[in-house]
Amino acid sequence: MPERIGVFGGTFDPPHVGHLVTAVNVRYDLALDRVHLVVANQPWQKEGSRLISPAAARLSAVRAAVAGVAGLEACDLEIVRGGPSYTADTLATLGGLHPGAELFVILGSDAAAGITSWERYHEVAERATIVAVDRPGAQAAAPVPGFRWVRLEVPRLEVSSTDLRARLRDGRPVDYLITTPVLDEVRRLGLYAVPE
Repeated sequence: MPERIGVFGGTFDPPHVGHLVTAVNVRYDLALDRVHLVVANQPWQKEGSRLISPAAARLSAVRAAVAGVAGLEACDLEIVRGGPSYTADTLATLGGLHPGAELFVILGSDAAAGITSWERYHEVAERATIVAVDRPGAQAAAPVPGFRWVRLEVPRLEVSSTDLRARLRDGRPVDYLITTPVLDEVRRLGLYAVPE
């Protein structure tokens, strides 16, 4: 049986329970051997829109988030490669590291609907199945022609990294929105000017 690997890319600034719930549910529903949470080095779609925490710090927070979670792994491929982060490059690298593996790119349904705006999206279509993650009751993303496509529902959690960064800066509670190990790592790294 070929290995089945989920590829869940993101800025993860910071990683939160919504990311973890998505990853564990997709892993279960698709019987994936593992899910790589791939930390973007330079997220090209967000560059210039806001200050992004250093890639090494975001990777450290993702490592804290997945520690002890069966089948989830922090992945530094895009950081090691350097430069802008493109899924086509990541899939090519993972394909070389895991010959014959089936790759599944995990996306929110909004991102999945816009996949043809991605750099070299046709290479993504050749190398992976798109997993469009819908929230219960949300409008399901329509499959994009030319892609292998799976739609899954995961529990609806209204958590956003943008809101979490603001809460952390303001000293408001983030209990149950990010895990304690992630909060400890955010404090250790001095991210988001979190008050002591």
